[in-house]
Amino acid sequence: MAASSSTAATLSWSSSSFFQTFGNTVNESVKLPDKRSALLVLAQKKAKKTRKIILKEDVGELGKKGQLLDVKAGFYRNYLHPMGKAQIVTPLLLKEMKMEEERIEAEKKRVKEEAQQLALIFETVGAFKVKRKGGKGKQIFGSVTAQDVVDIIKAQLQRDVDKKIVVLPEIRETGEYIAQLKLHPEVTARIRGNLADDIY
Repeated sequence: MAASSSTAATLSWSSSSFFQTFGNTVNESVKLPDKRSALLVLAQKKAKKTRKIILKEDVGELGKKGQLLDVKAGFYRNYLHPMGKAQIVTPLLLKEMKMEEERIEAEKKRVKEEAQQLALIFETVGAFKVKRKGGKGKQIFGSVTAQDVVDIIKAQLQRDVDKKIVVLPEIRETGEYIAQLKLHPEVTARIRGNLADDIY
């Protein structure tokens, strides 16, 4: 009887030792930090699939020079970067781009203001007089061209104007006409021209 109770105690102790050892083995094989490490590695791999880049030149169907894009990391690494077509966007680069955009906007504003001032000068001068040899009635020989307008502006206002910005109606008779000077995409000056067959 004593022997059997001693055997039971030994079995009981061995069983509990076995379960404790097995339990420790299970706990050691599945550790929480290992799972976290695995998740962290997966998250890093996903985050590196795309790159925020700026194009240094026009690239086919991708975009225009100066455009900000998200592209696949492999496409940037294997094609865009080696060919010098793009670079990775950094905070410093973004700051430089913003400063350049502000400089360009300030320059555009200045050019527009100058065009508006020039338009005001042209419109307040009065009519430019043009001489042409007259024919029968009000008819004139030849016509008035953009080059004629440019020459008259140069003579009367000492201003150089590109004849490409001059828009004229067809002028074949004496009288008063309106010419337009496209000084800026948003600024057009209207000048009056008085065509006569006498000296201007």
